Amino acid sequence: MWNGLADSDPTSQIVVAWIAKEELRSLLALARTNPDRELVSRRLYSFYDWCARADIPELTTLATTVETWWPAILAFIHTGITNARTEGLNRPVKQVKRSGCGFRNVDQHRRVRFHCTRNHRAATATSTRLPAQS
Repeated sequence: MWNGLADSDPTSQIVVAWIAKEELRSLLALARTNPDRELVSRRLYSFYDWCARADIPELTTLATTVETWWPAILAFIHTGITNARTEGLNRPVKQVKRSGCGFRNVDQHRRVRFHCTRNHRAATATSTRLPAQS
């Protein structure tokens, strides 16, 4: 893989971006491991240092975003708590609202509720047997 990347990308920006991603993954992998502050600081410094030395605008933007969100990222590293489930439900809610074309009524609220629980309803429907089906 590395040889193919080196051959097709003479500036080696793809490899540099890949390494920056791996540095960030190394930092985020500390979540739920109860790391000490020094280890977190070392990995954060390593990520920032790599992005600064790379001198690629996209990596500078990524480092700026990590800096902006650092308090929340640090809280995730120490607690392991995320809002992934909430964000996962937010997408279908917005999708249903978009399909409603701006209509605001009770039926739309029902559609959102039904849309968000579709997987749950499908799982219970397949596991429930009526007495006559025995």
